[in-house]
Amino acid sequence: MRIIKSFLSFFLSLSLLSLGGGCATLPKVSDAIDNAATQESPQILSAKGLLSPEKSKALMERLKKSVAPTDMLERYSAVIESVGGSPLTSGNKVTLLIDGPATYAAMFKAMENARDHINIETFIIDDDETGRRFSDLLLKKQAEGVQVNLIYDSRGGFRTPAEFFQRLRDAGIQVLAFNPVNPLKARKSWNLAHPDHRKILIVDGKIVFTGGINISSVYSSSPSGKSGLSGRKPGTKAPIPWRDTDVQIEGPVVAEFQKLFLDTWKTQKGPNLSDRNYFPDLKAEGHALVRAVGSSPGEANRLTFVLYVSAITFSERSLHLTNAYFVPDAETIKALRDAAGRGVDVKLVLPGNTDTSLTLSGGRYYYSKLLKSGVKLYERRDVLLHAKTAVIDNVWSTVGSTNMDFWSFSTNDEVNAVILNKEFASEMEKMFAADIAASHEIRLEEWEKRPLLNRMREWFAHQLERWL
Repeated sequence: MRIIKSFLSFFLSLSLLSLGGGCATLPKVSDAIDNAATQESPQILSAKGLLSPEKSKALMERLKKSVAPTDMLERYSAVIESVGGSPLTSGNKVTLLIDGPATYAAMFKAMENARDHINIETFIIDDDETGRRFSDLLLKKQAEGVQVNLIYDSRGGFRTPAEFFQRLRDAGIQVLAFNPVNPLKARKSWNLAHPDHRKILIVDGKIVFTGGINISSVYSSSPSGKSGLSGRKPGTKAPIPWRDTDVQIEGPVVAEFQKLFLDTWKTQKGPNLSDRNYFPDLKAEGHALVRAVGSSPGEANRLTFVLYVSAITFSERSLHLTNAYFVPDAETIKALRDAAGRGVDVKLVLPGNTDTSLTLSGGRYYYSKLLKSGVKLYERRDVLLHAKTAVIDNVWSTVGSTNMDFWSFSTNDEVNAVILNKEFASEMEKMFAADIAASHEIRLEEWEKRPLLNRMREWFAHQLERWL
């Protein structure tokens, strides 16, 4: 059944690319690096406005002194600023949320306390127990006078019945389908090859949640076996738990995520939004530097792609990456191999189980090349890995929606939070170590002895990797 689903997914993707996504290309990040303006320190936005170059430099120097010497922060920031995007902001509090139960609990607490508005952008919202818990709370808050605005992707929400969304609309909730599957309902040029894969929840313009978690009961139990919103009874047979990561952020950067949400609403020609306080005055809540990085197709820079390749290129000591759908392009492979070649501790946690076998085989095609370069590979056991995170040099971290495959980098709307903070990076390293402990290490000698049938699957998937 899984193989059948993978083939169906492939042929759907192929048909979508024929409708307009097949010509997508990725930028050459090495050119962006060469063209990046040389600057002593990045521009940093605080709760009180743009910091002076002197204060920005002092802030970065304090951050650098908290870890082993590294130049990656300035070099990475220069590249990102040269290709555009949101500013680096100071004064943020970032809370790491591991797996669905913790994430949903934090989301529900924030939404219960909402007083002005709730903005949600998601790839999937299922009509299951978790989806109904969300919709019931959203209806309750709307009835209390809190304006709820929801964007869902039409492909991701294809299985969700129209009645689910109509119930929300009837109560006054503004619901916007991103690129409707039905061409007669399209508000702009019809293009199913452009999905919205972002996951953003904003409450009162003061708290934002982002990461890999959709609104679905598949996330409602954790790998530890603790039940979440699904209320699974002990002793009952349950599907394999999904392993994912989100962050909760409070502080000035919330406004940058709000801008991304409102821009999507505008470009998708959504109905006029109620007049609410979408940009309240924000004060410093913590000490983390955070950047909201959003990408959309048609941008020459493809920010999330530049984000990953430039960060890998500038890594100096450690590069610990976790990704759910790993079918890398040539430039990413080169950056990973070069990092290992210059002595960086490069470790990748990848899925051992998946909901799309062709994608798994497509990623495994590169294992031999990576292993021979000194990259260490691990496949996570006993879960369906869905997280998209990285932590570099014990100070640079990212959590978001971006997979390391062609679709995610070239045709999807994606969003990642980039966090520059030693304490948060330490939490990320602890999470990564726990995933390593629950993974199987792929060793070159063992891998070279894999069956011929597996090699054939990998070769076949490699031929189709632009459509996986």
